[in-house]
Amino acid sequence: MKKYYYVITVQFLGYRFHGWQKQPHVKTVHLMIDKTLKFILEKKRFKTLGSGRTDAMVSAQEAAFELFMEEPINDFEYFMELFNQNLPQDIRALKIREVDQDFNIIQNSKIKEYLYLFSQGSKNHPFCAPLMTTILEPLDIELMKQGAKCFEGHHNFKTYAFRATNEGVYNRTLETCELFENKLFSANFFPDKSYILKVKGKGFMRNQIRLMMGALIKLGRGEITLEYIENSLKPESKEVMDYIAPASGLILNKIDTSQIIVRTS
Repeated sequence: MKKYYYVITVQFLGYRFHGWQKQPHVKTVHLMIDKTLKFILEKKRFKTLGSGRTDAMVSAQEAAFELFMEEPINDFEYFMELFNQNLPQDIRALKIREVDQDFNIIQNSKIKEYLYLFSQGSKNHPFCAPLMTTILEPLDIELMKQGAKCFEGHHNFKTYAFRATNEGVYNRTLETCELFENKLFSANFFPDKSYILKVKGKGFMRNQIRLMMGALIKLGRGEITLEYIENSLKPESKEVMDYIAPASGLILNKIDTSQIIVRTS
């Protein structure tokens, strides 16, 4: 029997969800997507597979999942319109692409770019809470910019792995890690100044970026030094980062799902 394979790109506000992956008795992004597909596809058989997981309260500008079907989607435009009409308000489908049977959403999603949005020094308007972390203490932003650059390149990230064991693969490469003033997102209730940590690489461990951000916050508070971060990335490091930055500031911004495309919409 011929099968059909599609990649659907979506974006979502993660504040009310318990992450991407389905879990018993809680709302997740994957659960809501599958419920919507079951409704609009009626009795057609399908299966979905996400490109990766996001933690509870983490949002996405661009995430993707693969849709496996035994019947083709003949009208992409109509399908996307129907899908968006029935998805919850905090999830939106952006694009559908047909791929071949050799495509693997996990293996082919090579490069991911995350943003961490935060402000410092005073409490924000409550409307900021779903997207932006507020650090009440004043932070040394210039020092944090230097600290972010320490993470770039090939390092041992065991210090920044949640519940690391001796069995994990911790030597990884970050293409980009930089901190700068936020000019990407705006709203009339945002503070006058906010900041973004941008991290780009292939394959991240659970809570890795939030632990890296936690280290930068501690650096900005004066609790650790640049030398601490540099030493924590060395192969012999035994350090364990004890501060995980809040999830609500983290955004999956871009995902590379490049592949030979049969049809797009």
